[in-house]
Amino acid sequence: MKKKISLVVLTTAMSMMLLTACTGNNESANGTTQPVNGNGSTKVKTLRFATWDTGDALKIEQDIAKKFETNHPGTKIQVEAYADGFDQKLAAGFGATNPPDVMYMWDFPTYHQSLEPLNSYADGDKDLNKDDFYSGLFNYATIENSLYGIPAGFTTRVVYYNKKMFDDSKIPYPKDGWTWDDFQDISKQLTDKAKKQYGFGVRAENDTYDLQGFVWSNGSSLISDDGKTINGYMNSSETASAIQMFGDMVKNGSAVLAGGKGQQSGEDIFKGGKIAMWESGIWPLESFKQAGIDVGVVEMPAFPGKPVKGVVAESALSIAKDSKNKDLAWEFIKYYVSNEAIKMRVADLPVRVSVVKELKKDQDPLYKPFYTMLQRSDNTPAFLLNTKWNEINRQLSAAVESVVHGGNAQDTLNQTVKESERYLK
Repeated sequence: MKKKISLVVLTTAMSMMLLTACTGNNESANGTTQPVNGNGSTKVKTLRFATWDTGDALKIEQDIAKKFETNHPGTKIQVEAYADGFDQKLAAGFGATNPPDVMYMWDFPTYHQSLEPLNSYADGDKDLNKDDFYSGLFNYATIENSLYGIPAGFTTRVVYYNKKMFDDSKIPYPKDGWTWDDFQDISKQLTDKAKKQYGFGVRAENDTYDLQGFVWSNGSSLISDDGKTINGYMNSSETASAIQMFGDMVKNGSAVLAGGKGQQSGEDIFKGGKIAMWESGIWPLESFKQAGIDVGVVEMPAFPGKPVKGVVAESALSIAKDSKNKDLAWEFIKYYVSNEAIKMRVADLPVRVSVVKELKKDQDPLYKPFYTMLQRSDNTPAFLLNTKWNEINRQLSAAVESVVHGGNAQDTLNQTVKESERYLK
């Protein structure tokens, strides 16, 4: 076997020598000029790009990488799909001082010290056209006035509703400007326990990040603006009542728990026509349409007399501080957030105003509420305000789970604050 391999290698080497002699030192067989090193061999610069996406979204990212390679001869984009192991693999790369050059990023408090500050890149590059981005998105990638990521995609949160279920019950569709009282009343009307049909699905396991929108809308927060205090915020009556509302809906039977151990996800129950309303980001919209659901989208309800507030889930692109190819990495990021590449990434909500206007996303009733909610998303999430938030959040997550399973929100949050204040010292 070794002899056969050696013969193949020798034959290939001789063929390459003849090809080089015929085409010259800096041209490939098809006549394309390639960069060469001192030995006359082709020099390719590899840029590593780490993503958490899989499936169709990953295929699109690979296509974007190929287009960039075409426009930058001598460059190879190595797309590294970390999927569910994204954080672990990324942390391992940073720990070994061998991270990818470019990566998707959202957890800036955890990783910002390992990332390259991008203020000088973004502010001084006219090709990026920073003013064309929705400005609030940069806030989510900024730590202590330093920008560590360029927005690539985002979602706010909306209420999806099943039009057929509303029609069958002769209930008018919800409209922007509705209230949580309207929401609860509609949910009761759409509940038919005999059919195992409910007005709304409440997550058995909630992400407290997403719950912040409800808390802000009720005039409170999970932590003070300076990130130093949770007492009087996390356990305020406004925070407690916003969370208690969902527990009460489960208790009175106008909503059903979704997800959790041994339970269907809310998305699947919605597609099965067993809940009329579901609250989420952009992610399930395509699957709802593919399932044949005549789906409507509306912005979040308001608490009486208070403005609706939203929370943004954002994906950004960052450059590793240890990267040896920072200039090339910046060029790749610029292309990734260019109009051309944004239009390719159909699963993302466009971050550029010009693309939204061109595609009329802000006029499409299925997408307009996401951009309306973006205008309402100017609060700063708790994890950006305190570096110890992960420890506090573990306590808070357990508290919320207790409430949706029947616990008293005020009592539970009071206890959670007592147990969590040690993390602030």
